[in-house]
Amino acid sequence: MTAASAKASVKAAAPARAAASPAPSHAATVRSTGPERRPRRWSFLAALALLAVLLLASVTAGLAIGSVHVPPGEVWGIVTHALGADWGDWTEPVRSRARETIVLDVRAPRVLLGAVTGAGLAVVGTAMQALVRNPLAEPYLLGVSSGASLGAVVVIVFGVSLFGAVSLSAAAFAGALVTLLLVYATARAGGRITSVRLVLSGVAVASVLTAVMDLLLLTADRGNQAREVLSWTLGGLGGVQWGTLWLPGAALLLGIVVLLVQARSLNLLLAGEEAATTMGLDVARFRARMFVLLSLVTGVLVAAAGPIGFVGLMLPHIVRLFVGGDHRRVLPAAALAGAVFLIWADIAARTVAAPMEIPVGVLTALCGGPFFLWLMRRDARRNTDRGVA
Repeated sequence: MTAASAKASVKAAAPARAAASPAPSHAATVRSTGPERRPRRWSFLAALALLAVLLLASVTAGLAIGSVHVPPGEVWGIVTHALGADWGDWTEPVRSRARETIVLDVRAPRVLLGAVTGAGLAVVGTAMQALVRNPLAEPYLLGVSSGASLGAVVVIVFGVSLFGAVSLSAAAFAGALVTLLLVYATARAGGRITSVRLVLSGVAVASVLTAVMDLLLLTADRGNQAREVLSWTLGGLGGVQWGTLWLPGAALLLGIVVLLVQARSLNLLLAGEEAATTMGLDVARFRARMFVLLSLVTGVLVAAAGPIGFVGLMLPHIVRLFVGGDHRRVLPAAALAGAVFLIWADIAARTVAAPMEIPVGVLTALCGGPFFLWLMRRDARRNTDRGVA
């Protein structure tokens, strides 16, 4: 056989060998770093870029929209002038002192608190759903926000100042941590944690805590203060000042950094506790540390903005539709999406019934309630299809 005929025989046999060879395994496909993984990576980066643009537009809208409308160009002219970075003629609109005060001293702290609170609640909800392996886990539904609120109300009513300026946040953290541990222990008492048992435990504990909080407010000596606190318990971003923004911002930064570092462990928990333990994760210790962290973030955010519900429930589910289930991608995307959502919720709260302001927690509940019912229905349908009681 000549060399040319041998080469022809090899080429003819190649398709047959390819057809007979087994398909590459799933593990090999996952490990592959070739072009097949690039579209997903680029789609994640595109989603982050889109969310960043939406956040910038939302911040602009939050600074511009209100009882006094400020054009977007003038908004950024005021902001860049305050930062000492007037970039060209477009940042030099005709500014009035009144509008500068409105943008910088009234709306800017409020918009930033909305962004920080929305991002923090979305990140906390994402982590909770992984830790308890339940799609309905969320600080508000599990009663964690109620525990934080009770801790804050105790400080306000009794005038406790043991920790100085951070006494309110410290009490809210303690209340959130105790509540989270209590709800988790109650839901786990029957063995396997189900969605219904977890939600019922959260609702029961939250009802008791809310009753205690209402009793404290009704028996408070100062009636005006009680009314203010009752309004605060509905959730709102009004009254925030620049001097109080550093603590929620620090709590958010701490939470995001730690959770991103622990993203691989959160991914392992999605496969189940036994699988995570097999992979070398100390589930009990890891879960305890994460409970402390999530309670800290939730407590600080509730102390700053009041209990705002359903942000941590809706945004993680929506984000996963676009970036997948990997927490290295879900966490930053959920933070951006949560910030965008709560800024617009606050804009609606300020403008829908102007000059009256609707508590932002009421609007998030109006959005989150139907979403929660849809999740419950979807979960029930899936359990029925699987034959689970």
